[in-house]
Amino acid sequence: MRLLMYQPMVISVENDVLRVLGDPLRARIVELLAAEALCVCHLIEETGARQTNISNHLRVLRQAGLVDTEPCGRFIYYRLNPEPLRAASARLAGLAAAAGSARAQTRKRPCP
Repeated sequence: MRLLMYQPMVISVENDVLRVLGDPLRARIVELLAAEALCVCHLIEETGARQTNISNHLRVLRQAGLVDTEPCGRFIYYRLNPEPLRAASARLAGLAAAAGSARAQTRKRPCP
């Protein structure tokens, strides 16, 4: 009988995406940026949050690779980068598939 050992996978990008999206305001900013590129003034108007708060959240989103910047005169527009979301989505889909397979099995690992 072969024993399967748990081997943690390094998925830092996906973990960062999930951690970052755990904040409700950041999740809302991502939702807004999914529809169109926006500047800070638009995000303030849409969310009602303060400029410093929006700027701090955008910094976190940039560091996680979720948003790209595009200078336009005096303003900087933020655009959502879909690749980290696709990677996180694929990872979650894989986990859901594995959980579905495991749930269908009636066999349980014996305790020592």
